[in-house]
Amino acid sequence: MKNKLVRITTVPISLEKLLENQLRYMNDFYEVVAISSDEERLNRFGENQGVRTYTVEMTRTISPLKDVFALIKMMKVLKKEKPFIVHTHTPKAGIVGMLAAKIVGIPHRLHTVAGLPLLETNGMKRKVLNFVEKLTYNCATKVYPNSYGLNEIIVREGFCESSKLKVLANGSSNGINTAYFNSNFWSDNDKLVFKESLGVLESDFVFVFVGRLVRDKGINELVHVFDKLSSGIKNIKMLLVGPYESELDPLLPETVGIIKKNKLIIETGFQKDVRPYLDISNVLVFPSYREGFPNVVMQAGAMGLPSIVTNINGCNEIIINDVNGFIISVKNTKQLHDAMFRVYEDTQVYESMRDKSREMIVSRYEQLVVWEAIHEEYKSFENDL
Repeated sequence: MKNKLVRITTVPISLEKLLENQLRYMNDFYEVVAISSDEERLNRFGENQGVRTYTVEMTRTISPLKDVFALIKMMKVLKKEKPFIVHTHTPKAGIVGMLAAKIVGIPHRLHTVAGLPLLETNGMKRKVLNFVEKLTYNCATKVYPNSYGLNEIIVREGFCESSKLKVLANGSSNGINTAYFNSNFWSDNDKLVFKESLGVLESDFVFVFVGRLVRDKGINELVHVFDKLSSGIKNIKMLLVGPYESELDPLLPETVGIIKKNKLIIETGFQKDVRPYLDISNVLVFPSYREGFPNVVMQAGAMGLPSIVTNINGCNEIIINDVNGFIISVKNTKQLHDAMFRVYEDTQVYESMRDKSREMIVSRYEQLVVWEAIHEEYKSFENDL
């Protein structure tokens, strides 16, 4: 009889994207149950992965009354299922899942940290979020930062004693399927046709951003820098691949204005499969303010793209400066401008980085290696039976 494993995220897209196919893999060894919000989407995920699901509505904002209801329902589900392991991801699922698991007496309570949004807040909100973060870690029996830099931040901020922390494999929550993220899927003609459909010329040098179009991802800086660059260079384009989140983290009005006005900026909206967009691009630009371990930087590297990233945890572990990309300071528009211009202007530097990009991802972050490391961690608890 298999031990029962419960995996919890705030919203199903985290199960789909951050943990893509991991639950199906774990289902070979455990009876896996997924818990998240949005019943219809969660049910589709469960059918796709072959796992049972429970819907517990959770919000990504501070909402005490809704959080209490979510906690009560989560306790009922966990009390009914009696899992051997509860493993949570994302902040709200972390506090609701870990607190519920501790109250009902689940023996192994694991929480993965894939970023700390609170680092960009201050005042009373920061104090509240600090308290919630500490409570989450206190309720967990083990905490897994998904990068070494994040591990250091957690210790520095005093959220958790270092003995409870562990980075699995080389970091990342899910690794990357380098067979799937591979530029060999498309012929030169396929790429040409796709470029034409977007209004990208064969001679264009294409910068690409993939992710949410929000302030915290550095989109204000990126758009302003590209607008300045494109005023003097006409054979460049920029793809913005991702959705706006105007309610949670809106862009500056002038940024939105530039995006709409500059014809060299191409918006694609959310895309389920980002590979074709990476495949027709030359460089990923990812000037985020904070991350855990960004999947898109691994994905771009696996597709053979150098990356321009900020000097934050995760990004500065995947990218080695001047080897497979450039590392710049957060919110530094001059450094961003100089890096984008250099990778465009210096063909030798660009070609060298491109040649190294894929091999550096394959050797360090292959998906199966990460899955096996998580499975080995789970197995280590079986001695407690």
